[in-house]
Amino acid sequence: MAISLKIFLICFSSVLAFNIQTAYCGETYVKPGSHALTLAVNGLERSYIVYVPTSHGPQTPLPLVIMLHGGGGTARAAMWETGWAEKADKEGFLAVFPNAMARNPARRSSFAGNPQLWNDGSDRFYSGQEAPDDVGFIAAMLDDLAARFTLDQRRIFISGFSNGASMSFRIAAELSHRVAAIAPVAGALWFDPPKFQRPVSMCYITGTADPLNLIEGGVPKLATGAGDHARAKPKPPVRDSLRKWIKAFGCPDTAASISDAGGVRMETYVLCMGTAEVVYIAVDGLGHTWAGGKSLLPERMVGKSSNKIRATDVIWEFFQKHPRSLPDTDKNAAR
Repeated sequence: MAISLKIFLICFSSVLAFNIQTAYCGETYVKPGSHALTLAVNGLERSYIVYVPTSHGPQTPLPLVIMLHGGGGTARAAMWETGWAEKADKEGFLAVFPNAMARNPARRSSFAGNPQLWNDGSDRFYSGQEAPDDVGFIAAMLDDLAARFTLDQRRIFISGFSNGASMSFRIAAELSHRVAAIAPVAGALWFDPPKFQRPVSMCYITGTADPLNLIEGGVPKLATGAGDHARAKPKPPVRDSLRKWIKAFGCPDTAASISDAGGVRMETYVLCMGTAEVVYIAVDGLGHTWAGGKSLLPERMVGKSSNKIRATDVIWEFFQKHPRSLPDTDKNAAR
């Protein structure tokens, strides 16, 4: 399996060869297009890609969408799979794609042998070694972006896929003073989040036929039946993650509305913190792929793709409805 996967990834190398420019550290206004940036966090070099929309002007406050790749993935792959850069160009926001650290940072990363993995609170990946401070990395990245661009501080959003989805839960729980809303796709909330001081709305999307994010929980395995030690920890049922998030607001977990049409089930939970909201979307037949996007891995490994919804469009629509409310002190500072 590892050999066939390696050949498959090599075949896709030309597809992932984005025209990404390197920006200088002192550059505060970055021109439209894709730029690879680095910064030092706790003695480690961390990296991310930022896509600047063509409509960008240096004085225009821009919303920000952070897209976290899945376990074994990369920033470039997430950019290709999800279409967030194209969406950013159309809607006028910054799209950012951070890279997780490889489990052995001294070696070149690879999907099977040395995957890039987010420290998502599951304690799955870093047995016997110091886990990276990924929340600290994202916080430092936000500071770096704020130094380069005029950010709309009320509209900082995070999405993620698989391990990146799990990481989005952790970032929002620890940086709720900065994050307006999150959109995890096919990931798990591995911990009990503390009670929120500010609302962080969530749109959660998954597939009913996802072998790596089982609706009822369990050990993730590829559609072929193969598994590995890195991903062998059983995942909680999807609804457990929803309930934990809702419980952190001190709200009842009763859906305010439910729709089920065209193979898409949507449940909406209106929370008791002003405009906070949780939306759960289950796509019938969807495997471990980005709905309406592309999959780097073949169907025989991760299950079927689906165009019943375009996850990027659905998530952006949700984000637009849920800016972060600012206290008076922050409002004055943002002027």
